[in-house]
Amino acid sequence: MNDPTKTPTDAIHDAVRRNYARIAEREGSCCSSSCCSSASPEPCNVSSRVGYSAAELAAAPAESNMGLGCGNPQAIAALKEGEIVLDLGSGGGFDVFIAGQKVGSAGRVIGVDMTPEMLAKARRNIEAYRRNTRLENVEFRLGEIEHLPLKDASVDVVISNCVINLSPDKAQVCREVFRVLKPGGRTAISDVVAFKALPDEVKHSLEAYTGCVAGAALVSDVEKMLREAGFAEVKVEIKEESREFIKDWFPGSGVEDYVASAAIACKKGR
Repeated sequence: MNDPTKTPTDAIHDAVRRNYARIAEREGSCCSSSCCSSASPEPCNVSSRVGYSAAELAAAPAESNMGLGCGNPQAIAALKEGEIVLDLGSGGGFDVFIAGQKVGSAGRVIGVDMTPEMLAKARRNIEAYRRNTRLENVEFRLGEIEHLPLKDASVDVVISNCVINLSPDKAQVCREVFRVLKPGGRTAISDVVAFKALPDEVKHSLEAYTGCVAGAALVSDVEKMLREAGFAEVKVEIKEESREFIKDWFPGSGVEDYVASAAIACKKGR
């Protein structure tokens, strides 16, 4: 029975949370499906396909890689020793663990996820990370990306992989990212964007929403939301090659004619 006290935003959050809880509770790292396909190949192959190098795949605990990405934010992050990094929708911690080795012992990486089951999985993976790297520079916090559990101006870089499209209030996410970044801070985001308006049957499908498609914002809207939040040097670069794997998310639906992965970068002024 529907809860009349819940808003459409609550309903989307609940659906996304349930979907990712199911993924988190599956055993193993190389048998789980990706966020966008129930018949996807092994996560390690998915991650290679979206742009992760063999060295990056080897750098993170195997259990942290569930093949949930649509690109590689690390490729545009240019992380430096000593930086403080925030990962939006950190899942099992895959990008957090890779970033942790790039920022080193003087840096710190914080993962935020709203799904308790994902948070528990990520925290279990910390032990393997510490054992392999001798670093203690990562942490995971429960929270929604629309309401980040971080102080103002507290991080140097915000990364994210195929998560912001799942938010029902992307403008609020942009404002929160701007809030927590230090002056001069930057973003390195891989996400699904739309290059033309989605058909109504896709736009109103909850399955397509939790599958990283229906929530994709038009490129022009992404750019507008970032600029209105205060960002400068906004760049949204569509990865045309991503349409080759996106067509496998909902085979036969033609979603690859409407959406693609994009690298999204912008800066907060000093």
